[in-house]
Amino acid sequence: MNNIPKLPLGNWIESLESWLENHFTPLFDFIRLIIGSIVDFLHNVLLFSPSILMILIITALAWFLGKWKVAAFALIGLLLIDNLGYWEHAMETLAIVLTASLLSIIIGVPTGILCARSSFLQGIITPLLDLMQTMPAFVYLLPAVSFFSLGVVPGVIASIIFAVPPTIRLTNLGIRQVPSELVEAADAFGSTPNQKLFKLQLPMALPTMMAGINQTIMLSLSMVVISSMIGAQGLGADVYRAVTQTKTGIGFEAGISIVVLAILLDRMSNHIVKKNKR
Repeated sequence: MNNIPKLPLGNWIESLESWLENHFTPLFDFIRLIIGSIVDFLHNVLLFSPSILMILIITALAWFLGKWKVAAFALIGLLLIDNLGYWEHAMETLAIVLTASLLSIIIGVPTGILCARSSFLQGIITPLLDLMQTMPAFVYLLPAVSFFSLGVVPGVIASIIFAVPPTIRLTNLGIRQVPSELVEAADAFGSTPNQKLFKLQLPMALPTMMAGINQTIMLSLSMVVISSMIGAQGLGADVYRAVTQTKTGIGFEAGISIVVLAILLDRMSNHIVKKNKR
């Protein structure tokens, strides 16, 4: 076995990376502009009003989506973040997570629909999803930095790659699980493919799709600290600085703030799923 020459896989990957940099730089600049603009817009919206007013708005939204327990947790948790002095950084993190989740949904739902319509395409996409979910998240940071430089944009790109598979998988699964009798009935009544998709398959698959979107949101949030290593700001940067400087107290405060956001996003998205199931 020692006499078998090593495959130059690393060299091939670096050559591909250089080729993409040389030929698609305008595309990467355009993507960086779009993603940066979305993050900045959401960040400005979240910080437009005083923190107490935004806390009340989010609490009211939690009350509408969930129960009083979710609203009470939102109020107490967000007041704690504000009291600890991490409100602005928490809103930066929330803007990054919302951007990554939104773009993951925009990419994932149509891809899942295409996979549900074509078993051949599903056979091609599924191994790619396996690769995206099992590859160490740190590996995504290297090409993201090469193509998009340092900052928030490569962090969002890495989060999308890491978080989009659940949306694709569960959109595909939800549509394929629609009872065949209903699909046959729709065909018998002369429904077009688009009518069948939007009036039957997607409404029936929506609870499963929302479960995938919930996982995507959680995975996007889990990339916060990793993304901070390449310049993404927010609570992840606070945790990363605390680790490098051995500041246990600061790290715990920033970590608690991330936990509050994670639980709040999880509970609110779960209640959306429950409403859709009803």
